[in-house]
Amino acid sequence: AVWRSWLNPNSPDGIATSGITQPPMLAEAVVQIGASMNAMDRKAWYKLVYPALVHYHQWMYADRDPHNEGLLLLIHPWETGLDNTPPWMHELHTHLLPSWVRILEKTKLVNLLSMLRRDTRIVPVDQRFDNVEALTLFDVQLRLRRKAYDIDKILTHSLFAIEDLAFNSILLRANEHLRTIAKAIHEPVPVELLASMKLTEQAFEHLWDPYSQSYYPRDFVTHNLIKEQSIAGLLPLYSGAISKERAAELVRQLENSHSFGPSFPVPSVPLNSPYFDPQRYWQGPTWLNTNWLIIDGLKRYGYHDHAAALTDSSLELVGKSGSYEYFDAQTGEPLGSPNFSWTAALAIDLIKRK
Repeated sequence: AVWRSWLNPNSPDGIATSGITQPPMLAEAVVQIGASMNAMDRKAWYKLVYPALVHYHQWMYADRDPHNEGLLLLIHPWETGLDNTPPWMHELHTHLLPSWVRILEKTKLVNLLSMLRRDTRIVPVDQRFDNVEALTLFDVQLRLRRKAYDIDKILTHSLFAIEDLAFNSILLRANEHLRTIAKAIHEPVPVELLASMKLTEQAFEHLWDPYSQSYYPRDFVTHNLIKEQSIAGLLPLYSGAISKERAAELVRQLENSHSFGPSFPVPSVPLNSPYFDPQRYWQGPTWLNTNWLIIDGLKRYGYHDHAAALTDSSLELVGKSGSYEYFDAQTGEPLGSPNFSWTAALAIDLIKRK
């Protein structure tokens, strides 16, 4: 009822959806399921899902790469999976807040929102978005709805249009998986899709800043890098598409106890960032889902000892406190929702891979 996705003529009939997307983990899921099967069943599984997977990748490029530059853009922080990560919050505060939000903030009525928010009923408010950010992101959601989630209309006047680093890192890996699946079942990848995938590999290097030796997201319109560090800066390891030299630089950041290497890594924001908050959602705590991606990337680049150490520290968090949503990177204190499903699922997976 809030999203009203049916306003878009291309929305599915009889199915309620949001109006936004999420990181492209579908190909990874397909491959992980296939890995549990024997060769014959895996091939049948790949054949079953391959057409839909191709259509999904084609949609991403058609809808989110309007200038055919190779990098996909996002239109809301909720699409990143790293909701209030610093680059997006920097952009939010750079733009003028909606007038109604500014009035509520000025009159202190914004504090009343705490009584109405569903996301803070079981989680303390200081572990989520602050009220001003929550209201502003709701306002952005309403803007998208008014434009019926039509990307062309949205981009004519968008608060957010960012070529997100985490999303495009995951896309690179998803593209690799798609090629692997196609090869296994002897199916061709559409020529235009192959061309787009190749372009992504080339364009991704535009997100590297040689001065800070880091990757960053980029503003879609200006092409300026948004130089606010977050855990997304380590996800190019998971992509498998960067050079060994740049991978080594990211590993050095992971080893730095003043950056991404506290007692219980990996913090969602480095400790030396002005945004770092040990308990606030994606601005400091450690999450098992991003750890899982980084562990995978470390193994791909041959850093097996680092991967083993991060696996052990991740399992230690769950072993001490249970399957919480996230954890304090400095103390290991459990945070967020208890009995969180992806923490439990990924802990089981990490145990199996030890």
